[in-house]
Amino acid sequence: MIVIIGAILGAAGGGVLAWRRKGKLADILLYAFVYGLIFALAGLFLTLILHRASV
Repeated sequence: MIVIIGAILGAAGGGVLAWRRKGKLADILLYAFVYGLIFALAGLFLTLILHRASV
């Protein structure tokens, strides 16, 4: 669940960041993809840490 939320928030944040910088559609999509991927990986590691700590 944390991974999905991270991916959505990262994609939205990256898209907004590229849009504010007056990026073209390709720039906005690229930023959204990369930020979504980074935040999803961060969410994955957070999920693993939380899961291992609860045992």
